[in-house]
Amino acid sequence: MEQRYRLLVDELSRFLPDNRIITDPSLCLAYGTDASFYRLLPQLVLRLASTDEVVRVLQICGEHGIHCTFRAAGTSLSGQAVSDSVLITLTNDWRHHEVLDDGHRIALQPGVIGADANKYLAPFGRKIGPDPASINSCKIGGIAANNSSGMCCGTAQNSYRTLAGMSLVLADGSLLDTRDEQSRALFAEQKPELLAGLRQLADEVKNNATLAERIHHKYRLKNTTGYSLNALIDFDDPFDMLAHLMIGSEGTLGFINEVTYHTVPDHAFKASCLLVYPDIETTCLAVTELANTQVAAVELMDGRALRSIADNAAMPDFIKELDLEAAALLIEVHGESEAQLLARCEQAMAAIVDFARLNEVPFTQDKAVCATLWAMRKGMFPAVGAVRETGTTVIIEDVAFHVEQLASAVRRLTELFDRFGYDEAIIFGHALAGNLHFVFTQGFDSQAELDRYGGFMDAVAQLVAVEYQGSLKAEHGTGRNMAPYVELEWGQDGYRLMQRIKALFDPQGILNPGVILNEDPEAHLKNLKPLPAADPLVDKCIECGFCEAVCPSRDLSLTPRQRIVLYRELQRREATGDRIDDSLQQVFDYQGVDTCAATGLCEQRCPVGINTGNLVRKLRTARYQKFEPIARWSAHHFAGTTRAVAIGLNTADMGRWLLGDRAVAGMNLGLRTASKNKVPLWLPETPAANRHRPQCSDQNRPKVVYFPSCSSRTLGQSPAASDRRSLTEVTQAVLEKAGFDVILPRELNSLCCGMPYQSKGMAGLADDKTQELEARLWQASEQGRWPVLMDTSPCAKLSQDGFTLPLTVYEPVAFVLELALDRLALQPVNETVMLHITCSSRRMGLTNRMLELAQRCATKVVVPEHIECCGFAGDKGFTLPELNAAALKPLKEQVPADCTRGFSNSRTCELGLSHHSGINYESILYLVDEASR
Repeated sequence: MEQRYRLLVDELSRFLPDNRIITDPSLCLAYGTDASFYRLLPQLVLRLASTDEVVRVLQICGEHGIHCTFRAAGTSLSGQAVSDSVLITLTNDWRHHEVLDDGHRIALQPGVIGADANKYLAPFGRKIGPDPASINSCKIGGIAANNSSGMCCGTAQNSYRTLAGMSLVLADGSLLDTRDEQSRALFAEQKPELLAGLRQLADEVKNNATLAERIHHKYRLKNTTGYSLNALIDFDDPFDMLAHLMIGSEGTLGFINEVTYHTVPDHAFKASCLLVYPDIETTCLAVTELANTQVAAVELMDGRALRSIADNAAMPDFIKELDLEAAALLIEVHGESEAQLLARCEQAMAAIVDFARLNEVPFTQDKAVCATLWAMRKGMFPAVGAVRETGTTVIIEDVAFHVEQLASAVRRLTELFDRFGYDEAIIFGHALAGNLHFVFTQGFDSQAELDRYGGFMDAVAQLVAVEYQGSLKAEHGTGRNMAPYVELEWGQDGYRLMQRIKALFDPQGILNPGVILNEDPEAHLKNLKPLPAADPLVDKCIECGFCEAVCPSRDLSLTPRQRIVLYRELQRREATGDRIDDSLQQVFDYQGVDTCAATGLCEQRCPVGINTGNLVRKLRTARYQKFEPIARWSAHHFAGTTRAVAIGLNTADMGRWLLGDRAVAGMNLGLRTASKNKVPLWLPETPAANRHRPQCSDQNRPKVVYFPSCSSRTLGQSPAASDRRSLTEVTQAVLEKAGFDVILPRELNSLCCGMPYQSKGMAGLADDKTQELEARLWQASEQGRWPVLMDTSPCAKLSQDGFTLPLTVYEPVAFVLELALDRLALQPVNETVMLHITCSSRRMGLTNRMLELAQRCATKVVVPEHIECCGFAGDKGFTLPELNAAALKPLKEQVPADCTRGFSNSRTCELGLSHHSGINYESILYLVDEASR
C-alpha cells in the first residue's frame, strides 16, 4: 500500500472502527467486484454508517487527493461501481424510509432495496416510478444515481421525472437538502459560485439553439448517456438543476444521502398477453399503434430471443415451432377497476387488429399464466448466460431508438451480430420506449477477441448515435463502457458542457474518475474482468450480485458473489502456478467456507440458477474427511447418538437449575475459549431432552405417516415457553383434532433425513440416510398410499429433493392447509405474533402460504424485514454463533412491545430466533393447536 493510503487509513482510524476499514487485498478483491465486466482492485474499502462519516471521509480524501467511488448494491452493468482507490460502501444503517402524503411521496435512504420501497407503498396502492429488472436487489442509491427505469417506467416515471427533492453531499463535504429552506439558504451562503455557475450554464444552453434542440431531442428518448443536461433547460431554480443533475450522475458529482420520490399508482387489476408475428417489421408496426393506447408495458422479443427459451418449462408449445424471422410482443395492461382493465385490453387489441398474427396467448388476468409469460421474458438474459463458454462473460447492452425506427434498427443490429460472429446474440426490450437490449457472450482472453469486441462496439456506436441519432445508454448508465463514446453521441458542445458541470461539482476530480467522462478512447477495452474456470457448479456466475440480499452471512463475511470471486482467484492462481498466499487461503476458509449457511436461497435469486452452497459443501468434503469415520459410526448408530445428545441436554439443564443460567454460560464460554471455540455454544434457550415418545393410533380414520425429525425427537420445549409440551406432543394433538390416525415408521430413533451429513459435505452418508428413511416411509405409508408429515421444513425439503419413490411429503404448513384445514375450526388467537419463514420454506414456495396460515390463527402477524434466513444452519448456531447473530441482527428491534411469541417450522432455527429476539419461538403447529377447535 502506498504511503498516502497508509496516512489516509491512520486518519480514518480515528473515527471509524477497524472492521469497517478493509485493507486486506483478498477482501478488497471480493468487495471490489460489481456486476459489470470490469475489475479494479481497491486499495481500501470503507463501510460507512452515517452522513457525518461520509462528510469526513470526503474531506480527508480531498485533502490527500485520493479518488473515491460509491457503491450501493453493485448490480450496475457498465463499470460505474468499481475503483482502484477507495471504494465506499454502506452498512445497514441506511435503510430508513418515510411514507408521506398518504403514499403520494416517499423519502428513502440509499440503502433501501427498490422492492422494499414498493412494499412500504403497497398499502397505499402506490409504488416508486423506476422498475428496473434488478429491483429485488438494487438499492435506491444506485437507482437514483443511474436514473434506472425498466419495463413500465418509460421516460415519464424515472427518477428524474418523479424526483421531489434530495439530501446530498458534495465532493468537498458540503451538505445540501433541497427539500429544506434553511439548508438551501445556508448552502447559498457557502457555495454561491456553484449556484451561479449553474445559472450561467443554463443561460448559455438556452441561448444556444442548436444545443438546446439537441437536448430536447435526446430526452424524447430514454437516455442515460452522460449527465442529465435537460436539468439546465427544464428548470429555472439552480437548486432544482443541481438535484436533477445528481440523478444519473453515477457518483461522479456527489453522494445521494436521501431522495424523496413522487410515487405512481400501482393498479390492482392487471392483464397480460403474448402476440407472435411473422416478422420484425409487422411486430414494430404493431408497437407504433400500441403507443397510442393505454398499455402499461410492451416487451419486444426477436426470433433468436424466442428460440433461446423455447425449451424452458411451461413455455407455450408453439414457441418451438417458430423460425428466426418471427418476433413477439408481451403486453401488460393495468386498470383501477376490472371494467377499466377490460376496456383498455379491448382498446389495445382494436389498435392492432389489422396486423396478422402467427399465434397468441390472449389477454388473461390469471396470475399463474401471467407469471409464466413474464418469466419467459425475464429468462432470456440467463438463457444466454447458461450456454456461454466457460471463461466468457455475458454482456447486455442497452440502446434506444425512435419507435418508428425499431424495425430497421433490429435488422441492422442483427446484421452486426452476423458480421462480428455473435451467433448467440438476442434482442429484446421495452418497445414502447424504443429501448432495446441485446445480449451476447464475449471472451477477453486474446487480442483477437478484444479486437472483435472493440470493432463491434465502434460499429454499434456509429449505428445508434450517428445514423439513428439514438441513445447509446437508455437505462443502464454510461459507466466505463460507453464513456469513450459520450462525445460521439452528444457532440463537442454537449461534451464540453458536461466537463464544465463536472468541474463545478468536483473541482479536484476525486469522485469516481473514468466514469461518464473519459479521455481514453480505449477505456472500455481496459481493466476487463477475467472469469476463469473454477468449478462447473459456479462457472456460469456472471457476478451480478442478485444473490446478496438474501444471504445470511452478507453482514458477517462474504456473499455468494464474493465467495465465487475469491474461489475463482484461488483456482486461477493454482492453474497458472501463481503463489497462493496464506492470507488469501485463510480468508477464504473462514469467510468463504466456514461461515456459509449453504441454504440455497442464492439459487432462487440467481439468473442462471447457481446454488453456491453446493460448491461450499463440496469444499467441506475435504475439510471434514478426517471426521468421516466418526460420522459413519454415528450414522450407523443413530439412535445411540441421539440418546447421547439427550443425556448432554439433560446434564446442561440440571446445571442450569443448580447453578443458574449465568454460571452455566460462563463455564461454557471458558470451555469455548480454552478449546478455541471447538466446544459448542450453550444458549439459555437450550431445552432439556424431549421425554415424549410419539405413539401410533388406529381408529379406522384417514391416516398420516408422522416422521418427527431428529431435532424434535431430541429437543424438548424451551424454558421460556408458556406451553410446556414438546413439538412431538403438539403435532400429535393437531393430528388428533383433525381426525387422523398416526403411523410411525419402524425403528424411528435410528432414522434421519441426512441433513447433518449433507451440510458437512458428506454426500455419501447423507444419501445413505436419505435412502434408509425413504425405504421405511415407503413401508409405513403402504407404498405411498398415505401422506407423510415431517414436523420441520428442512427435513421435508431435503426429502422431497432426495426421494425417488412416489411419496407425498409435507412440512407442517402445507399439510395443515391442504389436508387438515377442512377438518379444523380455526378461531384466531387475539395476539400479535412474529413469524419466521425458514429458508427451506422459501425454497418450497411456501412464503405466502405460511403467512396465510399464521393469519388464520392470530389476529396480527409480523414478518420482520431483512431476514431471509436465520443463519442457524443446522448446528452453526452452536459452532459459529456469529453467523446466527449477524443474520438476526435486525430482529429484536422489530418485535412489537405487545408481542411475546414467535413461530416458525424448524426446531433448531427457533432456538436462535428465541435467543436473538427476546421472545420464545416455537413451531407454527403450537399456534394451529391453540387456534383450532
